[in-house]
Amino acid sequence: MSNAAPVTDWVHDFDHTDPRWTENPFPIWDELRAECPVVHTKRFLGVYLPTTYEAVKEISYDTEHFSSRRVVVRNVRPEPPQPSPPITSDPPTHKPAKQLLLPPFTPDAMKKLEPRVRAICNELIDAFIDRPSVDAAAHYTKHIPTRAIAHMLGIPEKDGDLFIKWIHEILELGIHDDATLMRAIGDMTAYFADQIEARKKHPTDDLISTLMNARDKDGQPLSDEHVQGSLRLLLIAGIDTTWSAIGSSLWHLAKTPGDRERLLAEPQLLPTAIEEFLRAYSPVTMAREVMKETTISGCPIKPGNMVLLSFPAANRDPAMFPEADKVIIDRKENRHAAFGLGIHRCVGSNLARMEMQVAIEEWLKRIPDFRLDPSSEMRWSEGTVRGPRQLPMLLGKMN
Repeated sequence: MSNAAPVTDWVHDFDHTDPRWTENPFPIWDELRAECPVVHTKRFLGVYLPTTYEAVKEISYDTEHFSSRRVVVRNVRPEPPQPSPPITSDPPTHKPAKQLLLPPFTPDAMKKLEPRVRAICNELIDAFIDRPSVDAAAHYTKHIPTRAIAHMLGIPEKDGDLFIKWIHEILELGIHDDATLMRAIGDMTAYFADQIEARKKHPTDDLISTLMNARDKDGQPLSDEHVQGSLRLLLIAGIDTTWSAIGSSLWHLAKTPGDRERLLAEPQLLPTAIEEFLRAYSPVTMAREVMKETTISGCPIKPGNMVLLSFPAANRDPAMFPEADKVIIDRKENRHAAFGLGIHRCVGSNLARMEMQVAIEEWLKRIPDFRLDPSSEMRWSEGTVRGPRQLPMLLGKMN
């Protein structure tokens, strides 16, 4: 999708959309980390990349020098940035915006949602379980969070393909193509405007109505623009991240039969394994904008640049995680940063964990034998959310 020149010097000229990064970023991060805790590229109008857990953590907690008003690194930086509160909010407006979103994502709320997610998983599996092969990304992983978040928002689950299209245009194509990104945001805005107007006439018991009924710190209703921004956030963040995490977990189990057989024999180990999959294959890299000059891990940071806040690279830092490059499904201590650090830690972490656990659990129950299909192409997403977009599997025991 990019016409950029290939990278020849990762340390001084990295590009997170280079095909080699997309395919396998882990050795690149190792190379960068060995050289410097924070590297810089002039691409994308100037970007820093912290490569260590400590540097990522320091930036995550520093809201004075780093703003969240832009959360994606792109080739353009329009003014003003498109708001999606609370993820694009800075203190002091961040906290009240985030608190409005916490109640629908509590552990108790997830327990109520779990039967629907389990039913979705089984409905999807029903459609391909008798086949010898399946693209697990196309027919399973991407539909689970799409239909779950649609269920929570009170919008038709059948509109899922539309949501997936917008996410692809915003998070992948939109990095290099501003017109495509703005068109997708416009289409999404029009879609939710219709949903908001319908609920003004006929209130419902769903997450859209919850936001419409919410009050800000002054007791005033949220503006339609605030509701719109939060809905865009929930749709994008609630789908692509978890879809990617489920897909990476299945990819690992398909190519690592020892881990798959252990989870079949010890299903109680699955929650611990999920945490390790989150650490080892963290899907999300966020961005920050440098607002004031500062120093991170001894490296000077200049305003006018962006920061790729790579939680995945932090989670592969051997200074923080023993044998960081190995997937150890019974890893005892695992303080990973897959859901972020600081004030912007993910609101939907309970939802993501539940969806991952249910998705893997139901798959293993019904499809205990599976492996990667060597005759078909495996493909990863480009950009700041990484996960399998084509995941060809052979189902059943080998003859």
